[in-house]
Amino acid sequence: MRLTLSVIKADIGSIGGHLAPSEAVVDTVRQAVHERKEGWLIDYSVGSIGDAVVILMTHRQRVGHSDIHRIAWDAFVKGAEVAKSQGLSGAGQDLVTETFPGHLEGTGPDAAEMQIDEREHESFLFFASDKADPGAFNLSLYLAFADAMNTPGLALSEQIGRGFRFQVTDIGHEGGGRRILDLEAPEDIYELAALLRNPDRYVITSIWSRATDDHAVQVAASRRFNDDPVMLVRTQGSFPTTGEVLAPYAIGPLVGGGIHGSHPMPLMPVALATQTSYFDGPPLVSCAAFSVHEGQLTEPVDVFAHPFWDTVRRSVASKAVEIRRQGFVGASVRPMAQSACSHITERLKSLDERFTTLQA
Repeated sequence: MRLTLSVIKADIGSIGGHLAPSEAVVDTVRQAVHERKEGWLIDYSVGSIGDAVVILMTHRQRVGHSDIHRIAWDAFVKGAEVAKSQGLSGAGQDLVTETFPGHLEGTGPDAAEMQIDEREHESFLFFASDKADPGAFNLSLYLAFADAMNTPGLALSEQIGRGFRFQVTDIGHEGGGRRILDLEAPEDIYELAALLRNPDRYVITSIWSRATDDHAVQVAASRRFNDDPVMLVRTQGSFPTTGEVLAPYAIGPLVGGGIHGSHPMPLMPVALATQTSYFDGPPLVSCAAFSVHEGQLTEPVDVFAHPFWDTVRRSVASKAVEIRRQGFVGASVRPMAQSACSHITERLKSLDERFTTLQA
């Protein structure tokens, strides 16, 4: 039977500003999911990254199933109630509708889901981010699934060497409907690169194996600013190895994030349940590795807790301090059209009216 992996994330309240949910909030969400497990879920795992709570569920329903989404929604509502009772910042802020309409789209929480034919040895990675823009995973996915300098399997393995199909979503599209484009690597690698140079607009939202047509990656990135995406990545076999998928995070690429989501800052790989700190950041990414058999999850392996990543974190911290030394000037702040803070555009508009034009 086919297996569905569902990851759903929401910010429903944080201690001391936008730092981390309380233990009571996370425990409430976990208990609420547990109470609804019977008859719907095979297994689940609940955790946090920065100020967001994340729920991973395995089940036999289709992607986007209303009852599965409702389990997460109701759990977040209960968690938000606890957050309000504790006086936490942003209590319930990602629950933007008063009632659940039967699906999560437009309600606030983000979902990454994939329905798969479970392999004999099924392994996958669950990535979660905080204070990071929707395209935060673009570079790492490009390197892992399209660049043989990062992923030797693209040159050494017959299956992986047949390449992957990338689905890119235009999140800046102003018209109705979801605007997507499928590109195949290696044939379309330069076209893919042309889009990915602008991660504020173009986001890799899914990847498929060209050898097997199996779903390899699913990213949740539904809003324009500071989306804090979550992602599922299958590994091994006809996909890149776990090590090949993780390697690009050593770069600490600059992504939109930090305070108000308005600043380019390096993406820091961190241990599970790490809270935000410096400048409401830096942008964080955590990763839990799982194996799954007949829908039952193993305990997670915290891949970025390995000592190797301590050196990367020191490098990322140095990059974050250096770019913040430039303050509000130039490249240290995102362009106006990509900023989550609209007040500055209003300020500039009022200043524009005060300029005087001198005659030549």
